[in-house]
Amino acid sequence: MSAHRIASIPGDGIGREVTPAVYEVLEAVGGRHGLEFAYTEFDWSCERYLREGAMMPEDGVDRLRGFDAVFLGAVGAPGVPDHISLWGLLIPIRRAFRQYVNLRPIRVFEGIDSPLRAARAGEIDFVVVRENVEGEYSEIGGRLNRGFPEEMAVQEAVFTRAGVTRVLDYAFALAGRRGGHLTSATKSNGIVHTLPFWDELVRERAESHPGVRWDQEHIDALCAKLVLDPARFDVIVGSNLFGDILSDLGAAVAGSIGIAPSANLNPEREHPSMFEPVHGSAPDIAGRGIANPMGAIWSAALMLDHLGHPEASAEVTGAMAAVLAETDTRTADLGGSATTAEFTGELVRRLGR
Repeated sequence: MSAHRIASIPGDGIGREVTPAVYEVLEAVGGRHGLEFAYTEFDWSCERYLREGAMMPEDGVDRLRGFDAVFLGAVGAPGVPDHISLWGLLIPIRRAFRQYVNLRPIRVFEGIDSPLRAARAGEIDFVVVRENVEGEYSEIGGRLNRGFPEEMAVQEAVFTRAGVTRVLDYAFALAGRRGGHLTSATKSNGIVHTLPFWDELVRERAESHPGVRWDQEHIDALCAKLVLDPARFDVIVGSNLFGDILSDLGAAVAGSIGIAPSANLNPEREHPSMFEPVHGSAPDIAGRGIANPMGAIWSAALMLDHLGHPEASAEVTGAMAAVLAETDTRTADLGGSATTAEFTGELVRRLGR
């Protein structure tokens, strides 16, 4: 019997509704594979911020250090600016635990209609590897002359050799295990310092991965090609900002951001990694029991794989695919009428077969 300690942060909005679905699925697949999960829940959220003035306590990161993984439901709520909720919880965890890879798989499942006519199940299956702790999302900068006509804001992008190299090596290695093709997102024709540096390091690291075919695309053209011909892509690697944009675009290509998972990985496993659905807290539907749990459940499958249980992970994604391909059980974002509980229940029944 393998036991894992999971720090659970349901967070805000539909995060509190999809996190229990994850518990159900993990209990079902764990019973088949001899796995046990012990959850410690933390009430860190916008609600806590409004009550106590902080998304999490000052020693929040230290409280998470001893866990095998962190599962995050969602953060964000009306009345709390997004930069408060993200920089008060999600980003400090990513950086303290050196979760420098943000992994976002994109797949068109049988039974889900992509908004693109040419996007067919079985043909669209790629992964966005996003640099997750530096790049355009740095803390360096500030505001000057607030309230005056000459007011200004400065935000510095930070690209380090160590930071770029490690995420490129991860992406090249992943491409080598998949289809053998890597695409680098850049904009070195317009951004004169950081992106030419990124391109140089891509060429440098490619020499260490001769079995991987690679190319690079300017971000504007790459967005167009993701819409026009998404089947051409295998692994896409990009900076913090580019990876963020591309992965959400990819989720739209796949049919709904509600199905999109992500993993914030510390590949060296020196610190816990964190897993979260991409969809956010969706306050417009929170409390109605209709949120799509697929993004959270798929994120849990990524967590299983990271914890050393690839067979259990594959069973979860296989059960998701089977529900979509063989039944009409769908949540509203996918054109159905199933509740969160009904979709989860059908998936758990598939796992029990």
